[in-house]
Amino acid sequence: MYGKDLAAKINSLNLAANDKILSISLYNNLANGVYAYVVGKDVNNRVIFLQPDGSFYRPDANSTTVPVRVTQDVKLPLGVRGSSLSIKMSAYISSARIYFAIGELHFFIVSVNGETTLIEPSVVNPADPNATLEWGFVELTYLPSGLWANISGVDFVGLPLGISLTTITGTVQSTAGLAANSVASICDDLYEQGMKDGQPWNELCQRSDTGTAIRVLAPINYIRSHPNAFSSYWTDYINKVWLLYTSTPLIIDTQLSAGKVQCQVLGDVLTCVGDNRGYTKPTAFDIFSCNTGPFEIRTPDNDIHRAIVPRLCAAFNRSTFLINGGDVQPSLSSDCYYSTSPTNHFSRIVHEYESDGKGYAFPYDDVNTSGEDQSGTVSARDPLVLAIRVGGV
Repeated sequence: MYGKDLAAKINSLNLAANDKILSISLYNNLANGVYAYVVGKDVNNRVIFLQPDGSFYRPDANSTTVPVRVTQDVKLPLGVRGSSLSIKMSAYISSARIYFAIGELHFFIVSVNGETTLIEPSVVNPADPNATLEWGFVELTYLPSGLWANISGVDFVGLPLGISLTTITGTVQSTAGLAANSVASICDDLYEQGMKDGQPWNELCQRSDTGTAIRVLAPINYIRSHPNAFSSYWTDYINKVWLLYTSTPLIIDTQLSAGKVQCQVLGDVLTCVGDNRGYTKPTAFDIFSCNTGPFEIRTPDNDIHRAIVPRLCAAFNRSTFLINGGDVQPSLSSDCYYSTSPTNHFSRIVHEYESDGKGYAFPYDDVNTSGEDQSGTVSARDPLVLAIRVGGV
């Protein structure tokens, strides 16, 4: 899932069509037996898989309401370590993921309201045949208005992936991603954090049958299967935030035409000037998910509300409300993020092991002050080559 602030920007664009053919280059810096899969939606919103010759395979669920496995060979073998594969993308694709796995992934389809729907690999379902494999993905949208791609740790982090985008004019953007062998180190640090604060950070780590750390779940995915986890983790912090901004104005910089908006707690509800509704105290689930409780965005919500939600949730995850300068959000540099507890230690530690500190670690990691970027999104109106490296640096 793209950061929701970024997704809104993509949807708002109306740019000239790009008639160039995109090249996707995949580099294996990991091991033998690595496969890639490119899956998304075509311009008619149908599920598609990219095949080695650049054509698309469109699976058909044939009205079955029972999930069936995709049997078409849609894997893209990357060859031995040090090899690469280049594919020409002659058509557009949206809401796409480029998966990488050591071993073969299994995809399933099912008919929902007469439409073929994809069931993608899951990290939270132990019965999923992909559960014990090492895998990860890059998110991609390639439209007439341009290309957007990012490394996402919103759900979990696993295989180290890095991306770079070269444009027709020759400019290059890159996100290095996790360093090699980072998952084990992240698990070690989460274990230490759990020993400090008594929270189940170490339980976020998933291991293979041999005990090797293969991925780290984002807290929200752990809470979904363990509802009591982290339940009181944010309570004192939330109460202190509400107390402070009962007597002190909180300024939200919408970074839009609305500019800076003043907010204040009135009757236990955070109320902002020009916003169509206020914000009650969030729960731990709300903070880690960024899309429930007070952070749910509804169809009638105005632009100010849609801009404030990401900035509030980002400030909670980074714990910047109570530090010096925290009365303006966002305004602080990334050096101030995660500087006090409680905080989203998953996000903190993941960023520490990213070679350049960039890559989504929670849904609104694309909220930053001007000139900073924690999300690691690469984008261009004139994309030429999207290169992805699996294996880290």
